[in-house]
Amino acid sequence: MKTKFLLYSLLLLAAIPACAGGSSASSSEATVVRTGIEVLRDSGFKGLEGKRVGLVTNPSGVDRNLRSTIDILHEAPGVNLVALFGPEHGVRGDAYAGGHVADSKDASTGLPVYSIYGATREPTDEMLRGIDVMVYDIQDVGTRSYTFISTLGLVMRACARNDIEVMVLDRPNPLGGNKVEGCLVESGFFSFVGEFAIPYVYGLTVGELARMINEEGMNRGQKGDQPPLKCRLTVVPMEGWHRDMIYDDTRLPWVLPSPNIPYPETAICYPSSGICGEFSGFLNIGIGYTLPFATFAAEWIDADRLKARLDSYDLPGVDFRVIHYKPFFGGAAGKLLHGVQFFYTDYPAAVLTMTQFYVMQAVNELWPGHNPFKSLSRGGMLDKICGTDYVRLNFAKDMKVSDIESYWMKDVETFRTLSRKYYLYY
Repeated sequence: MKTKFLLYSLLLLAAIPACAGGSSASSSEATVVRTGIEVLRDSGFKGLEGKRVGLVTNPSGVDRNLRSTIDILHEAPGVNLVALFGPEHGVRGDAYAGGHVADSKDASTGLPVYSIYGATREPTDEMLRGIDVMVYDIQDVGTRSYTFISTLGLVMRACARNDIEVMVLDRPNPLGGNKVEGCLVESGFFSFVGEFAIPYVYGLTVGELARMINEEGMNRGQKGDQPPLKCRLTVVPMEGWHRDMIYDDTRLPWVLPSPNIPYPETAICYPSSGICGEFSGFLNIGIGYTLPFATFAAEWIDADRLKARLDSYDLPGVDFRVIHYKPFFGGAAGKLLHGVQFFYTDYPAAVLTMTQFYVMQAVNELWPGHNPFKSLSRGGMLDKICGTDYVRLNFAKDMKVSDIESYWMKDVETFRTLSRKYYLYY
């Protein structure tokens, strides 16, 4: 896959994350990708005719003309859409990160909206009463700790319990289909941010992942301690997508699946800095500014020294530039921060998740008095995000990447072999 080198003016650099990587075709040659909702619509909504339909979605569930899957199914002849189910942020995106989603009525369609990010994260039997098939259509981000795939798993469990079919409308993995990084979630560390024994970056579309979860007995509940349940699953595949594509290659509009993933490039930044973001008050990673998940900065950092130390590592596929900015909101609002912004100049060669650990190593080498582990108040959450306590316990000793890298990547090849059984695209 040929790599695109994205050249931005300084103005654009301050507005759009540029940590994305490569393209396999020029814009004039690129294959047109059709998502699951478009394929379903063009099939005459095959599989939904005459059935009472529930829908799990959010604002990212749209066709290429930005029509919501809610409205498409509500107006479709022969489709009886009877209920909507709201994950984190809600079906219309009107709940902020972490905020509970309340049961309500959709203003546009008049349909009931049941919250599955509030008092319950798994649809109850009462919510599912009378539904014949549950449709899922949410843009995935390709990283295990993002909650929408956990919602999918809990919906699949509830539907299996009630003998309700699940239909997943597939969408691109914005990281492409080749990146696999991170160890599997280990016993004792399953949670809503790590519900399945999969790597942190898993290299599957949400449809492929659903097939794996279903067939491999991975759907064992939010804590991973329940008997696995298998639902009646249908995946409506995309047309035109292949594994070398990142989102920019698809020629599809990007609708942010959550407030801090405003661009497809941000989905690539997320696994590169999100773990570091669990160290509250340590480094700002662009949250609260125009570059969410794309920076590492603090008031006390000498940005030139940090960039020089990172450059000395000669990390494959990633470059850094000095940046100074003031976040608009959050704990660092109004403070002038200094640090680096990162760019993936050779995306296939880069190891996304290691970027943040090398940054933390460099910061510790230059400013050892700012040790994030000394004030870590969310060790439990960090372990859940990582799927293990090994990273915390061993990185904390000397903050050297070499102490954790082999363990972090130990399950990658085994998972690649397993996941190929569930590929829908090549």
